[in-house]
Amino acid sequence: MGTGGDMADVVSVARPQRWDTPFGPDMTDGDVDDLLRRPEIASIDLDRFPIHTPLTGILRNDTRLVRFAPGDIVVREGDYGNSAFLILDGGMRVVIAPSLPRNLLGRQVVERKGFFDSVAQLWRNSWVPEIRDRPGESSRMVRDADLRGGARAFLQDIPAIIDQHRTASINAGTLFGELAALGRIQRTATVFAETETLALEIRWQGLRELRKYDEGWRRQIDATYRSNALKNHFEENALFRGLRSQALEKIVETTLFETYGSFDWHASYRQMRQTGGDVLDDEPIIAREGNYPDGLLLIRAGFARVSVKLGNGRRTLTYLGAGDHYGLSALYDGWKTGEAGALDTTLSALGYVDVLRVPAGMLEEHLFPILTPAEVPRVGELVARSLDEDALMEWAVEERYVNATQAMLIDLQKCTRCDDCVRACASTHEGNPRFIRHGRTFDNYMVANACMHCIDPVCLIGCPTGAIHRSVESGNVIINDETCIGCATCANSCPYDNIRLVEIREETGAVMTDPETERPIMKATKCDLCEGQLGGPACVRACPHDALHRIDFRELEEAAKQW
Repeated sequence: MGTGGDMADVVSVARPQRWDTPFGPDMTDGDVDDLLRRPEIASIDLDRFPIHTPLTGILRNDTRLVRFAPGDIVVREGDYGNSAFLILDGGMRVVIAPSLPRNLLGRQVVERKGFFDSVAQLWRNSWVPEIRDRPGESSRMVRDADLRGGARAFLQDIPAIIDQHRTASINAGTLFGELAALGRIQRTATVFAETETLALEIRWQGLRELRKYDEGWRRQIDATYRSNALKNHFEENALFRGLRSQALEKIVETTLFETYGSFDWHASYRQMRQTGGDVLDDEPIIAREGNYPDGLLLIRAGFARVSVKLGNGRRTLTYLGAGDHYGLSALYDGWKTGEAGALDTTLSALGYVDVLRVPAGMLEEHLFPILTPAEVPRVGELVARSLDEDALMEWAVEERYVNATQAMLIDLQKCTRCDDCVRACASTHEGNPRFIRHGRTFDNYMVANACMHCIDPVCLIGCPTGAIHRSVESGNVIINDETCIGCATCANSCPYDNIRLVEIREETGAVMTDPETERPIMKATKCDLCEGQLGGPACVRACPHDALHRIDFRELEEAAKQW
């Protein structure tokens, strides 16, 4: 401890550890013992797990027991999840076709306003902000859960669902949801409890360790992924489209799955932004400059930074997202010349990255013979650009704005602070604007605090009722006000602080309160890009100086030339 004067006091605290916050705080040693006797767990060789990550520790800290009542929706088609489920007792059903209607899933059904409705907003708006109707039918789809806490959406008429939709039973011992949990992709089907059901929910960190240290779990997860998604992924990638089906199947069989970074990257990133830490130093390295590649890396989800050494630091050349690949030029040159080529750049994970590694031998046998030199991108050539040319892109990478598909970019040289954009937003959103005309700046540009409708929407993960979701029609991230329970999970997850909680009111201006707690009822709000409004975002249309644009940072350079 310091004694005052020039030296600040020093306080020693234990470094936070991964299992400081268990996934299921109610899990007991007895629960773990019971799990170890189940056949799905008993078949796991405990000796394969390292001392610092024992199987018992994973079960104790990375899993939780969840009891579902009949009709409870366990996972929804289109949701982003960070956990998988192993059914321990009872039965569930997976909806195969047709998909459940959006209103049954707690989604918002957007009705596009007509011309007269749009105009009528000018005189129908109340002077009281955030007016809502009394809870409607959708909110009655949500009920409290007992073991899990919080609330959960449920289906009220199971026989009708089974009668009108093709479904399949899944029973005790079935694992599901693992691909979405590990791959950060949307869930492909809705699963609901048919009977009283007990399930083991495994968060992605625990699932990753089980796959890593147990051959049986790895084989099961990988087989599911290869049969359900991998071939489609290659077929959709332009690089592999020319391959015959047989060659593609061989590549699918030998491709390796890898993940880098933290699934919960938004939490550590927010902390780094607040403390001013060096983001680049903490990024996991996927491939290092000067090393020899053993395979082509395909980005399946997330983002990765491509950089080169510059003095004592690193210079960002570009970034890669889903569908991009890395290392092709070094591998191709080595195949053409017969001499192994080293990587001329480094690839590191921006947050969380899901990577497919295609072995070099497969490329040499099937892909390179049909590839022309012109089809091989050379990222290293970007080093010829001036540092000034890269400055805006590098800033966008540092701030993670590359995640945006609809960032609100304001040209401060044109903006006169007239606030027409703010008033236009408020007039279409219950009297309160859904953004704050404030944000981080670069040169004469400012990215305002408005939802960016991210490629990787971490705000969707963990919503207990599925209220925040992607619109089927537009792909925008929107919130169903009826099923939002104001838990703030989405607001706490947003890395950019673009979601707010507001008190809702009756037409008289009185704040609505919960009769049990007498506390104000809160709702999450954010920019919805004026979903359902004619003409798109009102903020853009209201700007008299063409200073405000909604942009995808991948198209920033081209868009800026047109302003």
